[in-house]
Amino acid sequence: MTKVKLRNKLISRGRRSLFLDIYPPIVDPNTHKKVRWDYLDLYLWDKCKTQDQKDYNKQTEALAETLRARRQIDIQNKNYGFRCTDELDKDFLEYFKGLSEKRLEGNKGGWDCALYYLKLFSNGEIRFRDLTTKYCNEFREFILKAPRIRSPRRTIVQNSAQGYFNKFKAALRQAYKDGILKQDISLQLERIKDGDTQRNFLNIEEVNALIKTECGIPILKKAAIFSVMTGMRFSDIKKLVWGEIQKGEDEEGNDVYSIHFTQKKTKGSQVLPLSQQAYEWIGKRGEDNDKIFDGLYYSAFINFHLKRWILDAGITKNITFHCCRHSAATLLLTNGVDIFTISKILGHRDIKTTMIYVKSLDADKRKAVNKIKLNFSTSLP
Repeated sequence: MTKVKLRNKLISRGRRSLFLDIYPPIVDPNTHKKVRWDYLDLYLWDKCKTQDQKDYNKQTEALAETLRARRQIDIQNKNYGFRCTDELDKDFLEYFKGLSEKRLEGNKGGWDCALYYLKLFSNGEIRFRDLTTKYCNEFREFILKAPRIRSPRRTIVQNSAQGYFNKFKAALRQAYKDGILKQDISLQLERIKDGDTQRNFLNIEEVNALIKTECGIPILKKAAIFSVMTGMRFSDIKKLVWGEIQKGEDEEGNDVYSIHFTQKKTKGSQVLPLSQQAYEWIGKRGEDNDKIFDGLYYSAFINFHLKRWILDAGITKNITFHCCRHSAATLLLTNGVDIFTISKILGHRDIKTTMIYVKSLDADKRKAVNKIKLNFSTSLP
């Protein structure tokens, strides 16, 4: 009867490589060659110097013993299924890039960013055999403190790190399904928790104050207020043309308008109903190919005038253009519009994204009730 024993041997950097010793050897049905040893891509510290190293060795030995027992059972059931060494030597980064290219445009950006950080972490080289639990957890720690792509002096926010790490785990799961990895390593990795997200927004009084306040760049004011009324992103407002504004009739025969456009971020087609006020706000209709917000562009100059306009209106919050989109969502919520309708208006693919606005309102309510300060000079009842 074939016996499977767990053994190890000293290798480089003070480590011991764990492998299975199979005797007598068996024939791999894929290669038709005799197999005596099966390396597990698991390693032990040869001389433990810290408690963490001792704990790591203990956990790794337990995992290796589980694999040994499974292999013993597999061989007894004539299920040989050995991993192909050539597969483990393949480039994981190329594999990850291939998965990224299959994503839709809106989701592909996150995969490309995750690939950027994987290359930064690994100096541009990861083989499948490198993907141990320890290695993957080291990437997790790296991504939590990694520099931003556009602002290297600042670290990325926790929610971004969570998104990139989740895509890395998704790639590990796919590699397991494709038979490249013997185990689904993603199940052994600790998830990155959601970070606290505070989104600034304008209330109705502040929006009305902005309408009454002059802005150094009139087209910026026109676009920002339009974003508050529609929830549209800067990138979609910037490219909006008159041909995308379509006229129709309601049940009573009144003229109604809607925007038929493709979101730049997600590439998803959307039909967005336009209020009468929003239609009147954008002014006299031009030719179908004319931009409605001609002259609008993103720059530090534009941001300067945006902040100046906000301050001139007496608003001290840190408001960016994207906060106008947040304001649309929160104004709809405070007026009783259900979360699913708001999700459709904003073009969110996942209702979880829209739920962030509910959390923001809850935090705002808590601040409000805490402003009631009473004098409890006498004892409480």
